[in-house]
Amino acid sequence: MLFIVRLLFSAFLFVISVFLSTNNSWADEGGVSFWLPGLYGSLAAVPGQPGFSFATFNYYTSVSAGADVSRAREIQIGRFNPTLSVNLNANLDAKIDLQWLQPGYTFATPVLGGQAYIGLGGFFGHNRTSLAGTLTASLPPFNFVRSDSISDSVTGFGDLYPVAQLKWNRGVHNFMVYATGDIPVGAYDSARLANLGIGHGAVDGGFGYTYFDQKTGHEFSAVTGLTYNFTNPSTNYQNGVDWHLDWAASQFLSKQFSVGVVGYVYKEIGCDSGSGDRVGCFQSQVVGIGPQLTYLFPISKEWQGYINLKGYKEFAAENRADGWNAWLTFAISPAAPSAAPPASRRMVTK
Repeated sequence: MLFIVRLLFSAFLFVISVFLSTNNSWADEGGVSFWLPGLYGSLAAVPGQPGFSFATFNYYTSVSAGADVSRAREIQIGRFNPTLSVNLNANLDAKIDLQWLQPGYTFATPVLGGQAYIGLGGFFGHNRTSLAGTLTASLPPFNFVRSDSISDSVTGFGDLYPVAQLKWNRGVHNFMVYATGDIPVGAYDSARLANLGIGHGAVDGGFGYTYFDQKTGHEFSAVTGLTYNFTNPSTNYQNGVDWHLDWAASQFLSKQFSVGVVGYVYKEIGCDSGSGDRVGCFQSQVVGIGPQLTYLFPISKEWQGYINLKGYKEFAAENRADGWNAWLTFAISPAAPSAAPPASRRMVTK
């Protein structure tokens, strides 16, 4: 376990250095981003077995935010004129429960010496968001005070997310590049407090690495990337560039069972823009960390199953709702040859 401790300590130092390195970053529209932190986890860069696969996960989160995010959301949905001098003492709370579905296919023919995978993800779910507080506005020579209490919910389908990956294996070292994006077809209304879609397109790309030693059972994965957001046509608001890092470390206690920790870092590195940007640039960031359990099991000679349970507690959030979230993932994929180690099987970490 000394190996895992060293990796965790190194990851902790890296996170601290990121947040101490700059004070100038900016937030997404209403504190909502395309990237879902924690999407990648253990064995993320390990090549899989050729053929069709299917992954699904249930994601539940409970988050809250203070006055800055509340004010941005009220402006977004048109609750008050941003030219007013406003003092808002309010809290925003949201509970989201969604089910992700992702069919995919891994190609047997090598591409650039690596293994290619394509998939299409989507989800359905429920979002309930509420905002409550007191607003004091000034338009000289008049002042007024208003108690604000809004509650909104939506049930339906979210956006679609195509994904392509290319992976290479070199002994205990595994490498990956990926590209994904957002097709904005989900339930979205710019005047609504709760949404399932984000209202705009986005493209995201990056790379990942997994260290896995079959003899010792040590595993460590990290995936990092950047998101470019297109303008939201409903609000004429364009989010800045986002940077994100998902990481995980685990110890295989047997060929089928492992325990470990997971974490993520999310931070914007570009400034929001567009004629609809009436809140200016304000810092946005969040960090999450928590435990995980993984279990691999045979379904038949041709198929195998994968179950992963993980959870995150968020902290160091600024101008973004934070709280906790839990993931339960189940995946079916072609079984690996019996002589192959468990990690060479298709691990869908979404």
